[in-house]
Amino acid sequence: MNKENNLVVFISSKNSTCDECKEELGRGAWITLEKEKGALCLSCSDMEHLVFLPSGSAALTRRSKKYSTLFAKVLKWSKARKRYERQGLLVEQKAIEQAEKECLDDEEVRARKRERAAEKRIFQDKAYIQSFAQKIQAFYPSCPIKRAKIIAEHACQKYSGRVGRSAAAKNLEEQTIRLAMIAHIRHTETDYDELLAMGYERQIARAQVMETILKILEKWATKDER
Repeated sequence: MNKENNLVVFISSKNSTCDECKEELGRGAWITLEKEKGALCLSCSDMEHLVFLPSGSAALTRRSKKYSTLFAKVLKWSKARKRYERQGLLVEQKAIEQAEKECLDDEEVRARKRERAAEKRIFQDKAYIQSFAQKIQAFYPSCPIKRAKIIAEHACQKYSGRVGRSAAAKNLEEQTIRLAMIAHIRHTETDYDELLAMGYERQIARAQVMETILKILEKWATKDER
């Protein structure tokens, strides 16, 4: 059962810079605000694995929120109304898929799914993603090919502030690939999101799951000679 949380992501109306990684995010970046850290990109705030679900369908939103371990409201400043307005939610992909299964008879949901797929194709640079995935396979030869593609697609989504869009990533540096791998493993192979949902501080939760992450990285970095 999900507990209500106060996580909020803002769509900035001016040029922004992440106060943790110092990456220039540009205008319209998606950021979080923390008292001690300041403005953080989705990667540094550990929400880079979440996907955007626009407002519009109350049933789909309610069910996606129900099935997502971690979620955040997305707000954007309205110049006309002089207030922040809700744009939708950031939720886990699996939560949206589960919610959509329960809404299969709803044509509006099917239309939204097509819209999201179209938007995803627009925002993805296929050639760059392919190069990123190939580098993953080079540094981590035992990482499943399908998994490498998923990691590359997620890390390289435009305007996300994710590690794959950084200046270093464009040179496909090993450390950047490693950071993308760590982020993926953290959210898919450990109970990190559950720890955040329980109220753990990010650094404490990260430390708690790091041993598991390192073991998987070592396994994937070792070439299977069989």
